[in-house]
Amino acid sequence: MAGYKTWAPYEGASRITLAVVLLAIAAGVVYAGIRLRRPVQPRQPGRTATYIMLTVWAIAIVAFLGDLAVIVQDFQRAGRVYKTPPDPIAPVTFSAVVVVFVIIAIFGPQEWPGRLQGATFGALAAPMIFEVPFDLIIVTRIQLLDPAQRVLFFAPLFVVEFMTLALLTLSPMVRLTRVTFFTFAAMLVVFAVWALAGFGYPATHTYYTCNVISKILAFVTTLTLFRPRAAWAGARLRLRSGRPA
Repeated sequence: MAGYKTWAPYEGASRITLAVVLLAIAAGVVYAGIRLRRPVQPRQPGRTATYIMLTVWAIAIVAFLGDLAVIVQDFQRAGRVYKTPPDPIAPVTFSAVVVVFVIIAIFGPQEWPGRLQGATFGALAAPMIFEVPFDLIIVTRIQLLDPAQRVLFFAPLFVVEFMTLALLTLSPMVRLTRVTFFTFAAMLVVFAVWALAGFGYPATHTYYTCNVISKILAFVTTLTLFRPRAAWAGARLRLRSGRPA
């Protein structure tokens, strides 16, 4: 942890328990992928459902920012000063978001408005594929927050994360494939390795490496959601032009 108190690492038997749970979930995800016979397109919500999703998403973001301001004010009133530790992962995250957006925007199978929409939703959702399981793992390990503050912080945050993932259903480009399940399972396996090491803040080489690899796998998982239809479109284009697939 290098002295950082962002969240407490797992120790003793809790490390093994967490790793076993993550590996069991990863095995279940792999099995689900094997059982998937063909790519599946999530059902797109109607106009009313779309408005509700966007409204809930926006309200959750505002609520999270408001709760965060309340927590900061509580810290100030209590005279608590917390120096934010260096964030070595932020450049990786921001770079991956840009890469995902550009890849989907350029290689998406639809016309430009559709590709732009898909690229936007994909870039927003990609970090959440990592953050949802990550936050579930550390939610009880945060040292800075008391129980009430923890609920105040994480309740709207989880709504934001899940609703951001739900926005993927708005893009007709999205397809669930076997590769999607397999890459997500690979991310969970890296989480399990991280758990065996304590799942601490990425201030050491081991923690940093596990964080980066698992985050990259989360972004690759997002790209697999947009891959099938683009591949089919490319194959159709090659067939029409008379070139071999």
